[in-house]
Amino acid sequence: MSNENKLPDYLTENPDGSMNVALVRGVLADGGKRMGLTLREPAVSDMLAAEAGGKGAAMSEVTLIANLAEVPPETIQNAKMRDYSRLQEALGFLNG
Repeated sequence: MSNENKLPDYLTENPDGSMNVALVRGVLADGGKRMGLTLREPAVSDMLAAEAGGKGAAMSEVTLIANLAEVPPETIQNAKMRDYSRLQEALGFLNG
């Protein structure tokens, strides 16, 4: 892996292609606060499903991240921006 593709310390790629994201503030999910989320590797169908709502690019991205993390979109919508930036960065790596 070249330096330009090196993951920051808060992102960890798993053997199955999923990515663990360590969060700064955490999110409320599954009845408690979670300080990390795992995003599974996206398929084209995930992108199409996120765009099907027709609510704009930002909401499509929130929906896609939520689907990959297997949490409701509201969980991602309520994330602090520092954590959302980390999730966006993980999505960028997963998208190649």
